[in-house]
Amino acid sequence: MTRRSSAAFHDPRGERYGIPTFPWRMAPPHLLTRRQLAALGLRPGGQQVVAQVLWRRRRGLGVAYLYDIRLALPKRTPTAAQRAALAKALAARRTCPRCGVDRGYVLPRRIGACLQCASDWELDAA
Repeated sequence: MTRRSSAAFHDPRGERYGIPTFPWRMAPPHLLTRRQLAALGLRPGGQQVVAQVLWRRRRGLGVAYLYDIRLALPKRTPTAAQRAALAKALAARRTCPRCGVDRGYVLPRRIGACLQCASDWELDAA
């Protein structure tokens, strides 16, 4: 298999793609993806996409948008009320509507009940 050159994606001035574009692993160190910012405890903070990374995949082109770390802001911490609301919502997704037990896993939406109730219902129907 011949390796294709990634030089086609090297456009640091943005003349070809509209925004600065870099090949895989060739972006400047101050430009990071959302996930990379999140790993550092940061968020884009309202800034627009500054650049992109393009690479070839089996199903076409892959793209990752980049943000400037110098303009990034710290992640916001949720309030106690927000954390409580989230915990309540997640508990509702784990609680079976038929038996009322928190199963410890998110219930499958297509079944609409926990796996135990679903298997009991199938046995009763047979």
